[in-house]
Amino acid sequence: MTLTTALAIVAGVVLAVIVAHGAWSARRAGPRQPEPPRVERVEPMLSAAVEAPAAAVVSAAGAIVDEPARTHRGPRIDALIDAIATFRFESPVTGEFVLAHLPTTRRAGSKPFLIEGLDADTGEWVPVTPGHHYGELQAGLQMANRNGALNEIEYSEFAQKIQELAENLGALVELPDMLEVVARAKELDTFAGQHDAQLAVTLRANSVAWSPGYLQQCAARYGFVPGMVSGRLVLPSSEEQAPPVLVLNFDAQVALAEQPEHAALRDASLALDVPQTAESVEPFAQWQQVARGLADDMDATLVDDQGAPITLQAFGAIGGELTQMYQALAARDLAAGSASARRLFS
Repeated sequence: MTLTTALAIVAGVVLAVIVAHGAWSARRAGPRQPEPPRVERVEPMLSAAVEAPAAAVVSAAGAIVDEPARTHRGPRIDALIDAIATFRFESPVTGEFVLAHLPTTRRAGSKPFLIEGLDADTGEWVPVTPGHHYGELQAGLQMANRNGALNEIEYSEFAQKIQELAENLGALVELPDMLEVVARAKELDTFAGQHDAQLAVTLRANSVAWSPGYLQQCAARYGFVPGMVSGRLVLPSSEEQAPPVLVLNFDAQVALAEQPEHAALRDASLALDVPQTAESVEPFAQWQQVARGLADDMDATLVDDQGAPITLQAFGAIGGELTQMYQALAARDLAAGSASARRLFS
């Protein structure tokens, strides 16, 4: 072997080592990727059916495989948070007749309003539906939400829509006094502002960034599924049409990247909207547990909105304040997670 040949071989080996090291470094520097799904053989079971899980079962791809039975509690008119106008008829009217004349938009400014009917057969106030007769109607205008208290302009808009509806239905309508309603709205808004809480903690990567798929796979282990918008994963409630218990937010642009496996995330936010979920579900405990679990799984640090690490003492202090808030809401018959509380804190 000549010296030239030997040098060529050595140079080739060195080049291969450099290329391999470069590829390894690039892979190490890239965002963490989700693990490939495991295929496990499931033996047939001869015993009774297994009890359904408490939360939705989610595949690694984020698809809902199964979900528990849900109960429904829709929004209803509540004198605690609504200003109520009453319609009276000479004789009962059909649901079809009422629905044909309802306003196309049931909002007055930033405040929604609901329509219910007094069922002529059951004597109960219920949402208006075809096939039923109603002796009276009532319209409930929400007096406060997170946009603030109902004002005179919004009330006037509501009154105009209600009077037009009454004329179209041939009904007599009674509207509450505007000044009294606005005063109640301000007091309700003050109470809501003093007893509202939306908690959020940021998970910040300690070293290697995450791909969106990796984040989704880690979150799926805790029951999260993709939300309705990009960059949002949600932990569903077991209650039908209820808001999610927890929300995990991350950069929507990264979620929409053409090659998401190459996109990198370094932080994500885990949020809890306290008044939206019942205290009995223990959402605060879930928020803590999921936050710590994800931090361990993804090698992340939990920090506040100022970037400071969150301590166990800080979690404990928040828990004490929330206990008082839950008690105050329940004392006003606006318990967290109730339909009226969800409307007020929306």
